[in-house]
Amino acid sequence: MKTRLLSACLALVLFLGAGCAESAPLMPLTITTRQGERTFLVEIARTPAEQERGLMFRRELAADHGMVFVYDAPQQLTFWMKNTTIPLDLLFIDDKARVVFIKANAEPLSEALITAPLPAVAVLEINGGLAHRLGIGIGDRVRMPQP
Repeated sequence: MKTRLLSACLALVLFLGAGCAESAPLMPLTITTRQGERTFLVEIARTPAEQERGLMFRRELAADHGMVFVYDAPQQLTFWMKNTTIPLDLLFIDDKARVVFIKANAEPLSEALITAPLPAVAVLEINGGLAHRLGIGIGDRVRMPQP
């Protein structure tokens, strides 16, 4: 009986610990739209491993949260939704801190490639449909978090 209880407690600790390791510290990112400022609390995908995993396997994303992927130089960035279970809007941001492309409501679990037609230095992922609902559009200015 004690062994079963100990095993159950260990499993619970591992489960809870895995959930905590899933998210990084949150930092504010603000987008200035025609209707005003929209602020999100974002995780920053810094390392290649963090960028590869992104929001994969997450079951939910708070309405004011997101993840931003930052790159050293402008480039043609390509993303996909493999193993991503929630619909997302992907906002591609250029080196002048402006939104240059939005892929709205990217299909969960899709392996179709999502590529912006213009070079970008960052991509912000937020809940699908949120960019439209908040009036976020091409040309809007983005104030990135300062790590």
